Amino acid sequence: MSCWMPGCPALSMCRGLAALPITCLERAKDLKTRLGILLHKPELGHRIGSSSKLQLGSRRRDSSREVLEWRESFDQLLKSKSGVNAFHTFLKTEFSEENLDFWLACEDFKKTRSKTKLASKANRIFEEFVQNEAPREVNIDHETREITRKNLSGATSACFNEAQAKTRTLMEKDSYPRFLKSASYQDMTKQATGRGSSKRSHT
Repeated sequence: MSCWMPGCPALSMCRGLAALPITCLERAKDLKTRLGILLHKPELGHRIGSSSKLQLGSRRRDSSREVLEWRESFDQLLKSKSGVNAFHTFLKTEFSEENLDFWLACEDFKKTRSKTKLASKANRIFEEFVQNEAPREVNIDHETREITRKNLSGATSACFNEAQAKTRTLMEKDSYPRFLKSASYQDMTKQATGRGSSKRSHT
């Protein structure tokens, strides 16, 4: 576009471009070229999308298998992070989640290496879950409670072992079977087996 008339917009634009440093113009051209290359490579986006779909499909298969493994044993459930979360949600409906919270607190407690932290953590766990009329008192017998109290005087990583074992047995024999029969878990297994059968039908 060219124009000899004074005040012509094209003339003003040309003068403005001419006033720009050469490096700016070169960068603009380079940017335009790069954008053009990206716009003409749709297969790049396709590859990224396909990769993420494959990863998502793999995760779904893994989670489906995991859900079905929870019914094999209570240990299998406790090994799974999502299994523990699902079980915790179920226990909340029965107002007994403190049993699992105590068991998890004991597992974390065993990993403590500092003797100072070990003693303070032991007292905190005892006060929250074990002592009489604790805010989140677990259902253990008087004898186990007293043994745990005595263990606090020389706190070691094993001082809650007996109380933790009693709580675990209670969950395994009482809450766990009800969890497997619950509507929430039944729905999860239906979804898991549904994914498995639809996968087989497409192969």
